[in-house]
Amino acid sequence: MKAIILAAGRGSRMGGATAERPKCLVELAGRPLLDWQIHALRQGGIEDIAIVRGWQAEKLDGRGLKTFDNPRWNSTNMVMSLACAAQWLEAERCIVSYSDIFYPGAAVRTLAGSPHDLTIAYDPHWAALWSRRFADPLSDAETFRIDGQSRLESIGSRPATMEEVQGQYMGLLHFSPAGWAAVASLLAGLPDAERDRLDMTSLLSRLLARGEAIHGVPVEGPWGEVDNETDLALYHAMIAAGELPASP
Repeated sequence: MKAIILAAGRGSRMGGATAERPKCLVELAGRPLLDWQIHALRQGGIEDIAIVRGWQAEKLDGRGLKTFDNPRWNSTNMVMSLACAAQWLEAERCIVSYSDIFYPGAAVRTLAGSPHDLTIAYDPHWAALWSRRFADPLSDAETFRIDGQSRLESIGSRPATMEEVQGQYMGLLHFSPAGWAAVASLLAGLPDAERDRLDMTSLLSRLLARGEAIHGVPVEGPWGEVDNETDLALYHAMIAAGELPASP
């Protein structure tokens, strides 16, 4: 199994912190987010790791990673960045990771152990973290419903109540070649402009509408996503309080 880190976007909500570097090089506890991801992936048993580059791509040279480039990073969304790594996705199972998150190696092992064609990791206790990130957790949440057989039923809509959010999708996915083939088939049927602006949760929602099976695995342990500098300040405070590990 291999892993692909999606790092093409600029991360404009980080302001000046990403003016001259990719978002994955923003530091948490003195280490780039990318180091946290690589460490977790390797703890999870994955040695072959690729990164999809875009903004400030040259800053990601010399890190021992296979590189794929999205030359249209500024006019496409994350799904089209993922498509730049189709060579790997078509050949064998791959873990796919966003580049603005951190997570434990145990999450990778749990996700990698799924036998299904498309599986996503989710946090069933999401509200504890979201209530610290946002005055109103529902302001940033999306619907997430999963059935008793671990199959995803709904994702990506605006929830009206907390009950509509059974978990938080973490930005970690597991594709088999057949799972990627289903994605490629969907993308091939979309107009160029629609395909270019497709984000990951919208992709998952469209796959569900086509009848594709998506499974979810609940993950325990410390994790987080970094959308802005306020998030970084929160995570540094949590590290100081012993709520998060101080290093990858």
